[in-house]
Amino acid sequence: MSVAWSVYIVLCQDGSLYTGISTDVARRFDEHRSGRGAKFFRSRIPLAVAYREAGHDRASASRREAEIKKLSKRRKLALIEAAGGRETL
Repeated sequence: MSVAWSVYIVLCQDGSLYTGISTDVARRFDEHRSGRGAKFFRSRIPLAVAYREAGHDRASASRREAEIKKLSKRRKLALIEAAGGRETL
């Protein structure tokens, strides 16, 4: 049985965006908020998961993460807006 992976974008207090993948986005977001997540958050405060794209396997999630990371901030914000904005975890 394969595990479902998600690609997500976190909005930070300084307006920056972080893109990552996880099998449990809520848990991973809590790790980011508590300082146990990515080094990116050592100097930034995560506010909310702004975008989540579920239904991937590990490989497709990694590919999609790379695609999103290549987008400009403007395109990432458009992606978030098209999906309806922030999620509540």
